[in-house]
Amino acid sequence: MLDDLSRPGFWQACEEQVAQARRLFARLIGADVDQVAILPNASIAAHQAAAGRRWRHRREILTTPAEFPGIAHTWLAQPGARVRWCGTPDGAVRTGDYLSQITPRTALVSVPAVTYRDATRLDVARIAGAAHEAGATVFVDAYQAAGVMPLHVDTLRCDYLVTGTGKYLLGLPGLAFLYVRHPDGPPPALTGWLGRTNPHAMRATVLDSPAHARRYETGTPAPAAVYAAVAGLSLVHSLDLQHVRHHTQRLIAATAQRLGAQGEVVRLAPDADAQGAHLALVEPHAEAMAAWLGHRSVTAAPRSGVLRLAVHAYTTTDDIDTTCEAIAAYRCRSRAGATR
Repeated sequence: MLDDLSRPGFWQACEEQVAQARRLFARLIGADVDQVAILPNASIAAHQAAAGRRWRHRREILTTPAEFPGIAHTWLAQPGARVRWCGTPDGAVRTGDYLSQITPRTALVSVPAVTYRDATRLDVARIAGAAHEAGATVFVDAYQAAGVMPLHVDTLRCDYLVTGTGKYLLGLPGLAFLYVRHPDGPPPALTGWLGRTNPHAMRATVLDSPAHARRYETGTPAPAAVYAAVAGLSLVHSLDLQHVRHHTQRLIAATAQRLGAQGEVVRLAPDADAQGAHLALVEPHAEAMAAWLGHRSVTAAPRSGVLRLAVHAYTTTDDIDTTCEAIAAYRCRSRAGATR
């Protein structure tokens, strides 16, 4: 990016990177490039998926407290819509919780492919089948799944899918992809110059929208995030994601067993297939633990009373050893402090 920035025509080079990112992501999920929009983040992508809907005869959005807040808040903000929650208030959810609450009044079913806190992997295809039978559309948040397990939109049977580049896609925050199965619906009210049929026509007095997913785009994307997205997606495409899935499952199981032997409490799915690629370590002071581990080269994410430990394609058994040893050292330090 810095090399391109030092030469004339940087914006043209950046546009080529945007087009490449779109192609790579479309190929990753088995979509057509005209079904993919590029947006700043997943919350805006969710807003665009709801754009133009009239919540009249069907007003219900079915989601879960396990949904990432940025997505759930978008549904709560929809004028005229009624949000229904499935699963427990503390964020435990299973596929059956969705299946039991889809009704003819359901307009939209919002389901995370893998929940952001507890790493519960839901049967999206089964939920989508039930939703479609009831006449509802399906929105999938794949942020905790894309890049670490195979995803194909036809297999998932979803109408919308969103993910960002800041995690398993090996890029930077600041870029999200929105897949739209039928991108010829009502144009969104949130728009910008890139949402036009020909953005470079620069016609301020004309508000037209193309018959593809770029109608959902807004303004200029962050170039650093775009270049990083192309690099990250290129790396992901060099992987066998089924192999990556087996790799992460094996390491998650080993980590859970070792932490359990150390006296830690972890949240783990009842079977390996229902587990995502991160592990939730129960810890009421997760922020303090994450900060302490961070100073010892262990990066973890505190989330609502748990410490989230993510396993990537590049994670090794040595990394697991380092992490478990660091957590044990933290506990020893905490116990020593409590006895003073």
